[in-house]
Amino acid sequence: MKDEINHEDVTLGANKSNRESPRVTCSDNNNNNNNNNNNNKEQDRFLPIANVSRILKKVIPSNGKISKDAKETVQECVSEFISFVTGEASDKCQREKRKTINGDDIIWAITTLGFEEYVGPLKLYLSKYRDIEGEKPIYPKQQRPELQKQQQQQQLVRQQQSEYEQTLGFNNNNVYSSLNVLSHHHHHHPSFVPSDQPFSLPFSPNSFQKKLQ
Repeated sequence: MKDEINHEDVTLGANKSNRESPRVTCSDNNNNNNNNNNNNKEQDRFLPIANVSRILKKVIPSNGKISKDAKETVQECVSEFISFVTGEASDKCQREKRKTINGDDIIWAITTLGFEEYVGPLKLYLSKYRDIEGEKPIYPKQQRPELQKQQQQQQLVRQQQSEYEQTLGFNNNNVYSSLNVLSHHHHHHPSFVPSDQPFSLPFSPNSFQKKLQ
């Protein structure tokens, strides 16, 4: 009986061990998943390292190389700088009760944080970007109806001018084509005969005089 109990204890112990081992494995998996999630979140706040590498290669000799730890170091520095500037711009928007950070806010933040030497090139880039993309500066709500009215009037004027130019071009083309037709007809099919050029009559003048006599 004692042997049976001992055997049962061993069996239960083995079963208990088998039941607990998956728990350890699940715990390890959870820890690994958490670590992976943390790493992914950490990477999400970084500028993609491929972009960082592309920028770095533009300023080094063609035969130069950049180590992985150098790329990762610059990646973290750049990402921290972006967060630093964006946080300052975000505070400005919150004070002004706005939800959208625009280019002007970023330039203001860079100026406030003491990076004045970058303001000139950034303003130039922002101006060119708005010209290309058609982005309009953000105005207060009170001015928006007036601006929309002005934009509609300007668009109407441009449309009328375009229609006028198309009509004018169509008429000019008709005039030119008519002149070309007349000129072509004049050269190849003359509509009259010069007075000094002799031409033959369908009958003889002498026969006509005989009939009259």
